[in-house]
Amino acid sequence: MLTIQNVKKTFNPGTVNEKKALNGVSLELETGDFVTMIGGNGAGKSTLMNAIAGVWPIDSGRITIDGVDVTALPDYKRAAFLGRVFQDPMTGTAADMEIEENLALARRRGSFHAFWKWGVTKKEHEEYHELLKRLDLGLEDRMTAKVGLLSGGQRQALTLLMATLKKPKVLLLDEHTAALDPKTAEKVLKATDRVVSENNLTTLMVTHNMRDAIAHGNRLVMMNNGKIILDIRGEEKKKLTIEDLLHKFEEVSGEEFTSDKAILS
Repeated sequence: MLTIQNVKKTFNPGTVNEKKALNGVSLELETGDFVTMIGGNGAGKSTLMNAIAGVWPIDSGRITIDGVDVTALPDYKRAAFLGRVFQDPMTGTAADMEIEENLALARRRGSFHAFWKWGVTKKEHEEYHELLKRLDLGLEDRMTAKVGLLSGGQRQALTLLMATLKKPKVLLLDEHTAALDPKTAEKVLKATDRVVSENNLTTLMVTHNMRDAIAHGNRLVMMNNGKIILDIRGEEKKKLTIEDLLHKFEEVSGEEFTSDKAILS
């Protein structure tokens, strides 16, 4: 479903600030794979996420989504293939619009004529009510409330629904619970598991939290210095502990994992 082949990206080449952010990254996600990605600061996680989304061109390599080569496509053309939830809960929703209006906007994304046919139909209202109810955040009773009045966790859960409403080929979760308190983050992750599972979405979730990386998804990938150094899946992943993960990192990279944020989260 998502194939990344030998992708390289260097920022500020030929200067004292040159940074090889991606150094020949290759990764393949099959349909329905839920991959959690972890690594220290500067490992290349967010850079890879942005490469997939087409935020900027890569230096070399190839990216295909559902068999379509999107390497040369700009981000707005890749949007038809992707759903994305960012770290900042304020990103991804329109604060001055109602909850159901935000969902309607997401539903009509990519359709010019449907976009200008404003108003939420009765059928849409019923659909959104059911989807919101399953989040277990009480939003189904506040569908006409302005999104700007919601908490960070509520907005992030709403953004998740908006990003998956049209069942994207690939769902990108860019540390989407990092800005939330632990209890709220747990609720959003629970909602994420359900949405991904029910829709069989191919998903890549970047996180700093080792416990979350182990607990969620069917595969775990670790990056270091712009490369993928670990790819663990299936039964091996289910049996992982944080201590195992740290040991594997040191064994493969020859370095000690130094991200306190990831270890202590």
